[in-house]
This record gives sequence, structure tokens and C-alpha cells, in this order.
Amino acid sequence: MRTGYLVPQWHVERWLNAESPLTLEDLRGRVVLLIAFQMLCPGCVITGLPQARKVKAVFSEQDLAVVGLHTVFEHHEAQGQVAVLQAFLHENRLDFPIGIDAHARPGALPDTMLEYGLEGTPTTMLIDRRGRLRLLKFGHVDDLQLGAAIATLIAEDRNASAQGDLDMDHGSRQGQ
Repeated sequence: MRTGYLVPQWHVERWLNAESPLTLEDLRGRVVLLIAFQMLCPGCVITGLPQARKVKAVFSEQDLAVVGLHTVFEHHEAQGQVAVLQAFLHENRLDFPIGIDAHARPGALPDTMLEYGLEGTPTTMLIDRRGRLRLLKFGHVDDLQLGAAIATLIAEDRNASAQGDLDMDHGSRQGQ
């Protein structure tokens, strides 16, 4: 998936920490930080999920939605039990919505992971207020870089009608 394009709807079989199913359309008007993770992924546990928790604490929910996508592509038996994932979320104080990536084709990658072309976990994605992908990074994103990117998107989208769009990856203006 390339930056600047609308993000397709995720394929979630169940939501945790959410009162009802969550769609990208529901989140239009806010910047979205999407963290794709597995609970047995060391990088996710050490950096990705704590970073998402910090981001949620720092930015206003009016401007930014933090969403997790539990996308299991290995150790299915250990990670596939909802009760185990719920305990993991509780123990790690993860209170933002977490979608469990659908897995319609046994033996294949999870549906959203496959459609989005994700390389693995953790993967950090930033989606602007209009639903376009602005950042896609497999592995750790530096805290300062992520904070600056989020702040840029929040400010940019507030002023988009006056300034046009700024592509964060290339520094060039794009049409909507």
C-alpha cells in the first residue's frame, strides 16, 4: 500500500475495548494511528504497544484515534484465543480499540495484513482525517518522529482547505 491513497477498510472478526464495530469511515475527521501487532512479538511488546499507549495519553481523542490490529500470522494456537488476548490487553493497560484481524483463508496471512501488504509486526500506520495513508513503517518508529508526524497531520488537516495537501514522505503537494 502506498502513501497518499485511501486506506481500504480493515477486515476485523471481533473488536475488543470497543462498544461496537469500528470502521475507518467512523473515524473520518480524526487522524488515526493504527498499530498492527501480535502479542508474542517482542518488538510489539517492547516498543510498538507502549508507544501507542503513550500517544493516546498525549494527543486529544478529538484529533487522534489510536487503534490496534491484532494480526496473527504465526503461533496461531497460542495467540488465537480471545481470553488470552483480553488478559494481555489488561496486563499491558491497552485500553484503545483492538480489532482481531480476520483470517478467512487457513494457512494464508490474515486478511487485513494481506490486503495492506504488511511485512510483519509491529507496523505503524498514520491515516489522515480524510482516510489516506500518510505513514507506513514496519518496525520501530522513533517517538519524536512519530509525535512530529502526528502533530503535522493534525495541524495540516485543520488548515488543508487553505494550504492543499502536503505529502509527508516527499514534501510535495498533491491534489485531493
